[in-house]
Amino acid sequence: MLFNSTPLVGAYTVDISKNVDNRGFFARAFCGKEMIDVGLKPEVMQANLCYTTRRGTLRGLHYQVPPVTETKFIRCVRGAIYDVIVDMRPNSPTYRQHFGVELSADNRRAIYVPQMFANGYLTLTDDVEIIYLVSEFYTPGHERGMCYDDPSLGIHWPDPVLLVSEKDRSWPWLEDV
Repeated sequence: MLFNSTPLVGAYTVDISKNVDNRGFFARAFCGKEMIDVGLKPEVMQANLCYTTRRGTLRGLHYQVPPVTETKFIRCVRGAIYDVIVDMRPNSPTYRQHFGVELSADNRRAIYVPQMFANGYLTLTDDVEIIYLVSEFYTPGHERGMCYDDPSLGIHWPDPVLLVSEKDRSWPWLEDV
């Protein structure tokens, strides 16, 4: 696994390291030891699979607060998404800053999302599937979120947002949190 720093402290994009032969290639999609070696937390309590039918669908931005903060390891295995993370750690030098990256079945890139980072994504194709590993159980009373179009975040989504759940549309602006 190839770990690439992002502008947000503690967050990484992760590329595969291919062992190629005449049959194709083999690569690790996830390795706890390699994550520990670079100082990341590889704990996995849930593995979630999400299928989205339509291009232009936005999911997020979500995170969980203490005592059930969670890390996520996200990979798109069908289609393509634009994944955005927002640092929500009040004492971080990158507090309330965001980073976006395309994850696709073609580029096989993943993103490591640290604790107290909000995460959301926009589908760039129809028929998208992502799999994400989560370090904590989903705990509804500790879930938080923010509006994907909050002007204080200034996120530039690469395609129009065509479909958003009522729950995701109703998250507060950051100034109201």
